[in-house]
Amino acid sequence: MDLVEEIKNRLETLSPIQLSIQDDSQLHASHKGNGGGGHFTVKIVSAEFNGKSQIMRHRLIYQLMNDLMQNQIHALSIHAIAGNELAL
Repeated sequence: MDLVEEIKNRLETLSPIQLSIQDDSQLHASHKGNGGGGHFTVKIVSAEFNGKSQIMRHRLIYQLMNDLMQNQIHALSIHAIAGNELAL
């Protein structure tokens, strides 16, 4: 399983209404301090975020990615939107 699939599988526990994961690693390959981990942008909409601050939403996601952040993910850009914030 590749890393994008692993991230997706972990985020599925938040029952996303919408989910996109973009691998931006090629844009950062030569950056100083990048020890080889990937750069990713996650956009997720979930009712699990209803009533939670952005900090709490990010914490939920980082808890799911914790072991991957040690060496497989160098940077994670998160756009977390509560399901009740969607414009219908």
